[in-house]
Amino acid sequence: MSVLPIEFNTQRLAFRMWQDRHRAPFAAMNADADVMRYFPALMTAEQTNAGVDACCLQFLERGWGNWAVELFDSGEFIGFIGLSIPRRQLPFSPCVEIGWRLKKTAWGHGYATEGASACLQLGFEQLHLNEIVSFTALVNLRSIAVMERIGMINCQSNFEHPAVPEGHSLRPHCLYKITRSQWQSRQIR
Repeated sequence: MSVLPIEFNTQRLAFRMWQDRHRAPFAAMNADADVMRYFPALMTAEQTNAGVDACCLQFLERGWGNWAVELFDSGEFIGFIGLSIPRRQLPFSPCVEIGWRLKKTAWGHGYATEGASACLQLGFEQLHLNEIVSFTALVNLRSIAVMERIGMINCQSNFEHPAVPEGHSLRPHCLYKITRSQWQSRQIR
């Protein structure tokens, strides 16, 4: 059964269903060593396409997922920001994760914070989720800073990511969460 996909805009960003036009720039991003610094390996075009296909399937099934993000004014693809249900079993599964990956030229403009904040709002107000998590390698200080800027709380529950080889420096991860009531209390201030 397919559902109507959700698309929306923020002041500077357009959250869109994945289209074929997004595949090549996303593959270029996933082959960039700086963008993929906190992942165990670069991704091939085939792996990227499989990931886009998985995102498209989530939209067909749920109407939401990791959105392809474009700059609102120009339509330039800058990466993804969104909500997803991790396919891999994690110590805190089941869960809904908020995540992002942006190309280098989009770093430092506040796009991840702007987009992730909008996704939290959609998750709690429109999807009526009770809790949203985020996680990253302990050394990924930029993503941790975004998590904290959007009001997520460090659970002090570090874990070893099962998709990262044992002994790899990226295997230790931190877990952040925010509940609907925590998010609502931040909106009242």
